Amino acid sequence: MNVLLIALLALPLLGAALTLAPLGERAALRLGVGVTGAVLAGTIALAAWFDHSAPGRMQAVTDASWIPAIGVRFHLGVDGISLPLLVLTALLTFLCAVYSTRKLPAGPGARAFTGLVLLLEVGMLATFVVLDLVLFFLAFEIVLIPMYFLIARWGSGAKVPAANRFILYTLLGSAVMLLGFLLIGSQAGTFDLTQLATAHGSGLTHATQVTAALAIMLGLAVKAPAFPLHSWLPDAHTAAPTVGSVLLAGVLLKMGTYGLVRVLLPVVPDGTATLAPYLGALAAVGIVYGSLACLALARPGAKGDLKRLIAYSSVGHMGFVLLGIASLTPSGVNGALFANIGHGLITGLLFFLVGAVKDRYGTADLDTLAGATGAALYGRAPRIGGLLAFAAVASLGLPGLAGFWGELLAMYGAFDPAAGLSRPAFLTYLVLAGLGTLLTAGYLLVVVKRVCMGDPRQTGPELTDLQAYEAVSWTPLAALTVVAGLWPALLLGLSDPAVKHLLGGG
Repeated sequence: MNVLLIALLALPLLGAALTLAPLGERAALRLGVGVTGAVLAGTIALAAWFDHSAPGRMQAVTDASWIPAIGVRFHLGVDGISLPLLVLTALLTFLCAVYSTRKLPAGPGARAFTGLVLLLEVGMLATFVVLDLVLFFLAFEIVLIPMYFLIARWGSGAKVPAANRFILYTLLGSAVMLLGFLLIGSQAGTFDLTQLATAHGSGLTHATQVTAALAIMLGLAVKAPAFPLHSWLPDAHTAAPTVGSVLLAGVLLKMGTYGLVRVLLPVVPDGTATLAPYLGALAAVGIVYGSLACLALARPGAKGDLKRLIAYSSVGHMGFVLLGIASLTPSGVNGALFANIGHGLITGLLFFLVGAVKDRYGTADLDTLAGATGAALYGRAPRIGGLLAFAAVASLGLPGLAGFWGELLAMYGAFDPAAGLSRPAFLTYLVLAGLGTLLTAGYLLVVVKRVCMGDPRQTGPELTDLQAYEAVSWTPLAALTVVAGLWPALLLGLSDPAVKHLLGGG
């Protein structure tokens, strides 16, 4: 299996290199579909061969010396925490490649677009499988340049300022995170994550742990994104092309929260426990803030952009992820990891749908879409309208769909946080999170009313309903949203032993 894991990183890197050859537009797009499809097949094979009886153990391990002078190793592996994220990344990238064969955004051309998407996939996959802090930093950084150009060259509106803001925020966060990594490596004598996790903070003083945890937490919180370090996100989503928004919301945001679980919890546990109440407070405020921002954008007359609204909704939804992690309990962290996957599926589908609505109406402005009576998608494009309503109710956490279990477990973790944490404080965060769920239902139902309902006889452009390439791109996300909601043990059975291993340091 270790050869397969290496191949998953090598394939998109090779594909990106092939786009430098003088390929035609269609050939470049087909290359993207072929390579991302092969990567998806490889991740499915890896999941099939994975030893599900021992998800807490690293599998498909490759461990070789890379830079002996500073002790950096080429160390890869996958466990029950990283495996679902690996499959999600491969799936979303493949669906984006399929979608782009028919809906390539206006820009420099297909070869450059495909090469950047494949390079982006290398960084995203590598982030979830590397087991060395220096390698984690490098993988974390690889995604920045491709995403910058996808926004700046293939985006719309104020795309260059949005791309500049994206890269400046994330580069600054990464620099702070690197300082924390270097502090840990210099004090512990190794950058190897498995060794550091086994030590579980022994050999690091409390002051060192707090300092390192603060630096790493700040760096990862930018990518998460945590309130108030989120302000780059709405602009980036509003300007990004559809596939850029799907990958940004579906995968890149997960890299920050994955890092919190993979690095902070096992490596600097005392420092993390000291800072957890503050992380929980920011998470709770972010949940309410994101929901209130969405309500403001959804009201008539606000000129709210639908893509911007969903971007702000991500601030709220990722707040639940951060709250679960801050609880430092198995239930809370499992809920955070489940919410990561649920958010990737649901928000990826939402951005695909909003992209389709924008293509058909020529705008994502809610007031322009809704007009006096509503955009009437139910009557004018019923399949797209039905899918949008389905994604909205999944996003608001309807039981039986993927959005429910993660938020429930994260709130349960806040109800009974780990020993040493203030229960009254976390109960306050729980109340705020509960208020956030009500506000979330409010703005999503307003969006459904304004976009899906209305008089289909109103004047406006003729609308085509769901196309074949759209059905192929979106159906897996809708199906997996139902599967994850009805069969939560599929993910929780993988993550729970791995989470207990990280929290216990055993």
